[in-house]
Amino acid sequence: MQKKKIFKIEDSNIEGIGTEADKECRKTAAATEKAWKKIKKGKIGFYAWRIEKFKVKVNNDALEGNLYDDDSYIFLKVTEDKEKKLHYDIHFWLGASTSQDEAGTAAYKTVELDDFFDGAPIQHRECSGFESQTFLSFFNPGSFKLLSGGCDSGFNHVEPEKFDPRLLWIKGKKNVRTVQVDMEIRQLNSGDVFILDAGLTLYQFQSKGAGKFEKSNAGQLTRAIDDERKGKPEVEVFSQLEKTSDVTMRTFFSYFQKDLKAENMDYKEGTPVSEEDCKTLVALIPDNDGGDDNEFEKNSNKRLMQLSDSDGEMKFTEVAKGKACVKSLLKSEDVFIFDIGCEIFVWTGNGASEKEKKGAMRYASIYLKKYERPMQMPVTACFEGGENEVFQNAFHGK
Repeated sequence: MQKKKIFKIEDSNIEGIGTEADKECRKTAAATEKAWKKIKKGKIGFYAWRIEKFKVKVNNDALEGNLYDDDSYIFLKVTEDKEKKLHYDIHFWLGASTSQDEAGTAAYKTVELDDFFDGAPIQHRECSGFESQTFLSFFNPGSFKLLSGGCDSGFNHVEPEKFDPRLLWIKGKKNVRTVQVDMEIRQLNSGDVFILDAGLTLYQFQSKGAGKFEKSNAGQLTRAIDDERKGKPEVEVFSQLEKTSDVTMRTFFSYFQKDLKAENMDYKEGTPVSEEDCKTLVALIPDNDGGDDNEFEKNSNKRLMQLSDSDGEMKFTEVAKGKACVKSLLKSEDVFIFDIGCEIFVWTGNGASEKEKKGAMRYASIYLKKYERPMQMPVTACFEGGENEVFQNAFHGK
């Protein structure tokens, strides 16, 4: 069996999209795409599709926040403001191990969906583990989960006798998310919350430095899993600060079979380890906080770049950094790339030239490489007059 190629975001073909011929082709295709015909035009709603063999398929599992790293998805969120005006946000989400074909199809179909609404939506690129605030806000607290494998592996309808335990990592403050990690003690830390899902028992491990929002979201997720299994699981909550004589903690460590074998310990899953062995296993937990929850939101990361061909030559220059990023620096005749620390915005002025418009997404990729920013960062394309609140509020002044 051929190994699936790991997708690199710099290989995305989105930057090559934008010629007039391409636009006409997409508009024709958009009118015939069956997936778009099911959208209720003129009404608010939330839609999700998965890319399956170059086709767009409805995916209700994704609407609940269950996303798989082998897949690529497209989401449409339609909202209404106080003036009853509809706003459209299209997000294409790329799993860490999605194929280039799936990623390319998701990018292309996102632009096609934009054409279906005559260019009214704001487009967003999302990557696994680097989701934007806007995207995460679509899901109920604690329900957003990054899971290993593809959609076929499933998350619901657990059969205990066939169930493989999984370890879920809950981290964050404003945007708490859940990520499935390997069943290894080194995946734990002293700053976050973890749920060990053993099928009929849910263990909630609260590290000594866990935040209140992480604990709250872990509680909500635990209840959600318990509900979907008809209340059959037992829920066990314990702290890293518990004594090693605690039976729940000792049972919790029995599920880390890889670590048990490495320490020459022999215990069945669900059978409490000895107090002495528990001390040994607790000592294997990395003494770190799993990374700063707010690091990606630091103001010092903000940078405003200008793309202009006003003098006949395309120039890409930095115009402001940090608190100097004010909205008055935007000019209608140009394109600007605004790095707000956790997300990249590509802003196109109403008077921007065709060359500037066509090069906008390409220069966003150039920016990520030049300034050594994570290639997985969310990238949002918006036009003058159609900006969202995240963009508006990211500036330090008018």
